[in-house]
Amino acid sequence: VVIALLNSLSGLAAAAAGFVIANNVLIVAGCLVGASGVILTVIMCKAMNRTLGNVLFSGFGATDAGGGTAMEGELKPISAEDTYYVLEAASSVVVVPGYGMAVAQAQHVVKELGDLLEVNGTEIRFAIHPVAGRMPGHMNVLLAEADVSYEQLVEMDNINPTMPAVDVAVVIGANDVVNPAAETDTASPIYGMPIIKAHEAKTVICLKRGKGTGFSGLENQLFLLPHTRMLYGDAKDSIQAVVSEFKNA
Repeated sequence: VVIALLNSLSGLAAAAAGFVIANNVLIVAGCLVGASGVILTVIMCKAMNRTLGNVLFSGFGATDAGGGTAMEGELKPISAEDTYYVLEAASSVVVVPGYGMAVAQAQHVVKELGDLLEVNGTEIRFAIHPVAGRMPGHMNVLLAEADVSYEQLVEMDNINPTMPAVDVAVVIGANDVVNPAAETDTASPIYGMPIIKAHEAKTVICLKRGKGTGFSGLENQLFLLPHTRMLYGDAKDSIQAVVSEFKNA
């Protein structure tokens, strides 16, 4: 959000310089950059259910973020082999990509896994949250790079009504954008933030490097639900292991 705002201000500065030197091209270009930066800032703030002032001055994102109701439950790990069995038996799978997929550069193996699932007769879709990653469209760009079909990409508002009918939701490196606390815990700092309702799927498999928190510094209630399993490790390596299980079956 701050980067988008600074981009907007740089455009306004360019427009002001254009007025000073009487350069119409610089004025127009600066106004376009300024306007696009403002629009992007508003989109991201809306997607996080935050005002710009709240994002800039509230300390949201600090690693010591507190608040929220104490959670109960335990993290239940799953192996690549067991993940294969779960996915192989599913008729519908929704992949929720996040920043962890970008860090691991796992988009190509995700595409390969999606192809194998389709061959297996499974419906595969990708649920895109507006602020997944580091800016709007980040996940779209990575998946397009891996040649994932645009028709398989589904926006948050369109995927959420179908989640209760989904057999398996595979969450790859996403954290806050799938945290049920945003809907259920009024004491949580992210309460009211629109999320992808991965927790409504029949089974959830979350890929994470470890037990760390997301950008907000909050523990994710999704990880502790009875139907959630944790596949630990680098996302690319973990998915590659699942792909190998499919190929060796």
